[in-house]
Amino acid sequence: MNVFMQLWRSLYSPKDIARFRFQKIGKAILYVFLLALISSLPLAYHLSTNFIDGIRYMGSLFENEIPSFTIENGGLRSSATQPVIINEHGLTIIFDSTGQVTKEKVERATNAIGLLKHEAVIVTNGQAQYYSYTMFSNMKLTDRDVRSFLETLQSLLPVLIPLTFLFLYIFTSASKFIGVSVLAFIGLILRSTLDKNITYRHTWVMSAYSVTLSTVFFAIMETLQTAVPYPAFLHWFVSITVLFLAIKEIPSVKTHD
Repeated sequence: MNVFMQLWRSLYSPKDIARFRFQKIGKAILYVFLLALISSLPLAYHLSTNFIDGIRYMGSLFENEIPSFTIENGGLRSSATQPVIINEHGLTIIFDSTGQVTKEKVERATNAIGLLKHEAVIVTNGQAQYYSYTMFSNMKLTDRDVRSFLETLQSLLPVLIPLTFLFLYIFTSASKFIGVSVLAFIGLILRSTLDKNITYRHTWVMSAYSVTLSTVFFAIMETLQTAVPYPAFLHWFVSITVLFLAIKEIPSVKTHD
């Protein structure tokens, strides 16, 4: 049975998962790498798309919306006489070289970037971080420098995106292997409870296939950008349930009078 048929059977058949326990451990390891790939692709796609769109948007913003400016000697200077406030895509951008906008006003936004008179404020999900311009005390930063940096970043995207996916895939693979190994230990407890004659190698292989349903479900939800409540609890509940049903399909140890 090829790996894709095993993937399909693992979605609905605990009996087949029980039969997979006899296969070589190497095949199960490759299967976990496949599940890691399935988990990584939707997230990598959305991260890459958002990153590309974000760079393009910021480039357009500094080209057309934000006035020319200079940051030096700990202060923001420009020819603007009024603050520039932009609200788009759930993000508030405030440019103020006049000193009229306070950091407290920027903090009220859920997601915001504030280039204020003496500091930059970045708010992410209501959490604010501050960056004083004094860190540029020995240098001069202009809007041209920012646009040049964004252009350089955009030219590096063909390299940055594959590297991002690689790191994401490695992290996801490591998480999958750790999760499967923990689930396999839980399988040993289930083995004792159900009186089945299987080893840790068997429970590890079965655990690799038992996480299939949860992995595919969350990959679909990530693709659709749909939030799932209590994802960790749901993942472990489904995986343990599938593993329990698979172990239950194994013939019990026979006792002799």
